[in-house]
Amino acid sequence: MTDPVADLRPMMQRDRASSALGMRVEVDEPGRAVVSMIVREDMLNGFDITHGGLVFALADTTFAIVCNEDEKVTVAAGADITFLKSTHAGQVLTAAGTRRARNGRTGLYDITVTDETGDTVAEFRGRSITTNRPFPEENS
Repeated sequence: MTDPVADLRPMMQRDRASSALGMRVEVDEPGRAVVSMIVREDMLNGFDITHGGLVFALADTTFAIVCNEDEKVTVAAGADITFLKSTHAGQVLTAAGTRRARNGRTGLYDITVTDETGDTVAEFRGRSITTNRPFPEENS
């Protein structure tokens, strides 16, 4: 059996937060990414629904993959999310992201989070800025 982490880009191999949340990269292509996550009991808020911050984290990870499509380190300049449907433990959330525009050092990206039935859970719009930072060393 192959190691699913070995097939990930170094950026995602080092992403401890996404790994701890059980996120799985389904698609990683220039201008497009898909990431999924199973909602666990420890991801629920006081109303027994998925904590909005974790829905945001799934969309943000997808955004990070989509906007880092070349050798330049690109980070979030800002993001907005609209929550449209609550979810519960055991459900599978999938975030699909696409590049809308990229000009110079800035970019605009849309991420749609859906549940296992295909219903839209949230819409996320991220704005990126490309930095002059070097990528971290492969072994760090």
